[in-house]
Amino acid sequence: MDCVRHPFVRRLAVAATLAAGAASPVVAQAAPPPAPRAAEAPFLAENDAAMTRMMAGMAVHPTGDVDRDFVAMMVPHHQGAIDMALAVLRHGHNETLRRLAQEIIVTQQQEIAAMRLAVGEPLPPSIPSPTDPRQPPPPAHGTMPSNMKMQ
Repeated sequence: MDCVRHPFVRRLAVAATLAAGAASPVVAQAAPPPAPRAAEAPFLAENDAAMTRMMAGMAVHPTGDVDRDFVAMMVPHHQGAIDMALAVLRHGHNETLRRLAQEIIVTQQQEIAAMRLAVGEPLPPSIPSPTDPRQPPPPAHGTMPSNMKMQ
């Protein structure tokens, strides 16, 4: 059998050639991506803020309790996904992505609640799912929105 004609081998050869080309200095010197348009600036700023809050929130000091440490790191991670999905709802136009962003918000909220319950943490008061794109960006990490009151 001629191995060059075998589809798997041919695909593997193409992939290897592409990978070798990607490491080539000529390919690495490709033009930089275009600068973001002004209309995209609010989304980028909001997304960057969400990423910064998420990364700061995930930097927890180990307590010796693996389960609690896991939840302490994962809650900000999930909240980051929620915050980024909200940014897409506020600034995006693709209806498929907007529906996906709404699903991300709901499922990430459910997973946060499940993790907190699993380690015996109380749940925060219930509020409507923040899928309304007219809502302002989320508050800084560790603060509570003004419409949420501690009981």
